[in-house]
Amino acid sequence: MTDGGYGALVLQGLLLGWSVAWPPGPVNAEMIRRSLSLGFGAAFAVGLGASSGDFLWAIGVALGAGALADLPGVRPALGAISLVLLLFLAWSFLDGAWRSWRRHLRGEPAPPPGKLDTTRGGYWLGLSMALSSPWNIAFWLAVIGQQASDSMSLDRSLVIAAAVVTAATAWSLFLCAGLRLGARFATPAWEIGTRAATGALMIYFAIRLLLRLAA
Repeated sequence: MTDGGYGALVLQGLLLGWSVAWPPGPVNAEMIRRSLSLGFGAAFAVGLGASSGDFLWAIGVALGAGALADLPGVRPALGAISLVLLLFLAWSFLDGAWRSWRRHLRGEPAPPPGKLDTTRGGYWLGLSMALSSPWNIAFWLAVIGQQASDSMSLDRSLVIAAAVVTAATAWSLFLCAGLRLGARFATPAWEIGTRAATGALMIYFAIRLLLRLAA
């Protein structure tokens, strides 16, 4: 295959990665919340974890593991894991908003970050969200699985997968850096509102997921 062929694959992967990374979703919501309240590192770690999970799915599908997703009960099980994770995050954000509001009224200092609020915790959170998301599975089956069915070689499948993940990581960097630059203007009320809005968004995604699983 010529270099031009690989160049077209890379461009296709970059466009795909950027287009699926920027729309609102649980990962972006968590990065926004962390960027405004915890800092760049804790926020970007979520994006890196999600990108790592995406690449693991891409490799698995390219190697034929995508067929496992069609086995009875596999997708519902992954959907249930994702639902539990979304509900847990919703509770965490809403509880955090409530506690922040009470601290603000009392004039108390903010508590130290929790385990999930650290850089390491953010990475594992993003990884878990990416690995358990049914939408990620569907995306990689469509992008890589279809190409595999068209007899695309493993190396070409991995090239497009790497390009997709690179673009998604670049989006995470862009989002977290931009938000962190604007965080200096964030007031306590903004931080409380961001937590509450993120929790509500997680509930929305959980309800949407539940309805799709029921269907």
